[in-house]
Amino acid sequence: MSASTPSESLTQHNAPGASPAPSAAAAAASGSAPAPSAGAGPAGTTAAPFPEGFLWGAATAAYQIEGAATEDGRGPSVWDVFSNTPGKVFEGHTGNVACDHYHRYKEDFGLLAELGAKSYRFSVSWTRVLPEGTGKVNQKGLDFYDRLVDELLRLGIVPLCTLFHWDFPQALQDRGGFLQRDVADWFADYTTVVAERLGDRVPWWVTQNEPQAFIGNALLEGHFAPGLKLPYRDYLTAAHNQMRAHGKQVDALRAAAKAAKIGYVLATQVQRPATEDPGDVEAAREAIFSVYERHPWNNAWWIAPVLEGRYPESGLKLFGNDVPDFPSSDFDQIKRPLDYLGLNMYSAGTWRRGKDGKPERVASPPGYPRATLDWLQVVPSTLYWGTRYFWERYKLPIGITEHGTATRDQVFLDGKVHDPQRIDLMHRYLLGLSRAVKEGVDVFGYWAWSLLDNFEWAEGYRERFGLVYVDYQTQRRIPKDSFSWYKEVIATNGRSLLGPTAVAWDNVTG
Repeated sequence: MSASTPSESLTQHNAPGASPAPSAAAAAASGSAPAPSAGAGPAGTTAAPFPEGFLWGAATAAYQIEGAATEDGRGPSVWDVFSNTPGKVFEGHTGNVACDHYHRYKEDFGLLAELGAKSYRFSVSWTRVLPEGTGKVNQKGLDFYDRLVDELLRLGIVPLCTLFHWDFPQALQDRGGFLQRDVADWFADYTTVVAERLGDRVPWWVTQNEPQAFIGNALLEGHFAPGLKLPYRDYLTAAHNQMRAHGKQVDALRAAAKAAKIGYVLATQVQRPATEDPGDVEAAREAIFSVYERHPWNNAWWIAPVLEGRYPESGLKLFGNDVPDFPSSDFDQIKRPLDYLGLNMYSAGTWRRGKDGKPERVASPPGYPRATLDWLQVVPSTLYWGTRYFWERYKLPIGITEHGTATRDQVFLDGKVHDPQRIDLMHRYLLGLSRAVKEGVDVFGYWAWSLLDNFEWAEGYRERFGLVYVDYQTQRRIPKDSFSWYKEVIATNGRSLLGPTAVAWDNVTG
């Protein structure tokens, strides 16, 4: 594999100016979080259970599950337009009905309660609340989220609200979308409307989910709504305005929901060392915090402005003249104090220290295990190295805001849905996460992706991530084997993960 040459040597792991780190998990219902305790457990690869008060949960997103696309005053989002355009989504699938969660949320929350979930991560459909993106508020939309939050609290489940999970209002896209500096104010106004309504009951908040995905896939590569392929300079302008919007959202939340615990969620590009040799460990660290290729899939470009108030030198060098001359005052707005960092993590690349002393990417061997999505290789140490590197650099409590896998599940002859590969993957990854906790990484929660099979963006309904199988023709829900397995993990706070295994937890090739 050809060597990567990140330009930053990151010997200083703690970023300057990061907000003071609160400790991570216990009084979760009120939004606070205690420091991790290692707990008891054998030394070596079998790690300790999780801290008391750990937020075990599951996650979803509005467009992927709600349906009711035109009901009760909801306006169109870019995903409504994109998915209803022939040729954009696998086999013409749309989110028009999805899992019909809008009408079935009580049934779905009953499943959450049966699971024993401590928390639930959901997102708000912007156009259900503000059909035109700005202006007149749709009270029926706010009423829905009122009912949703109240039902969660009635069941003793802590809400985590994501304000933006990619369903940008089409009306605002028609006004220029993320290329307009006004987009930051549009986000702030929308955030204020939602927070003023729900902020007295929702302790945990996410401003935006996975900026690499909704800016990179949607505006540079054209795979996601609205399906644009902008020049690089415009793409970087959109990314900058996205981060400005995040900063204004933080300020709006602080004003409207005084007790809010606020985070920002990355599509985390985890890099792990080929071995635990110090040289390889540092090579992977350099890679995870550098921009080493000219594409959206890195962490540094999307997190350094938010937590450090600057763009990474590696990215500035790589993107060169395509980087606009942004006002320095923008970085004061982008870098707002956060309470935690949300990491969505699924897989990892592998790195070593090359003979020339530079980080070098290591290719996976032929036949290496992966999920049904090509990008999702099975790398059990992903949660360990991802949390470790981000904790060492930023000292912010970490929530695993998404983790799971895609499989092509089916109903078997016995009427059940057996998904042993999902169980094995989650088991291995959670052992890695518990190792991080044992070593002192401040992790306060884990939200499995996803509670339900759902509309998987450009893949439509082909890929199934859920703990619960959904028959999209009848809307019947069938808890999978992984649902029962995860229920036991939650009930034992991870102790059911421990015990003898046939192979090392991080070895998936035998």
